[in-house]
Amino acid sequence: MSDCLFCKIVAGEIPAETLYRDDLVMAIPDVNPQAPIHLLVMPVRHAGNVAELAEGEKDATIAAVFSTAALLGSRHAPGGFRLVANTGKDGGQTVDHFHVHVLGGRQMDWPPG
Repeated sequence: MSDCLFCKIVAGEIPAETLYRDDLVMAIPDVNPQAPIHLLVMPVRHAGNVAELAEGEKDATIAAVFSTAALLGSRHAPGGFRLVANTGKDGGQTVDHFHVHVLGGRQMDWPPG
């Protein structure tokens, strides 16, 4: 998508520190961190949100996003971490490209907000 922020990052049109990348996913630090560790893991191919992705080719990409998020969470926040996938306006999604937030480095409260 030509106007998608994360598609532009994936394409290298907008610079970002790449923490991980393979054929299916890319991981970067969040530019507005909400915890000491705040990473974003997204599919390389555009999907608006996890619900949209689940209707498509789902298995490999969803598995790759969550397994990469878990791997990076374990590496960067060995004391524990939270994975968040906001979906839609009411779910708090602000970038219309599926991504998972990896949050750690502090105690996570519940409910989250």
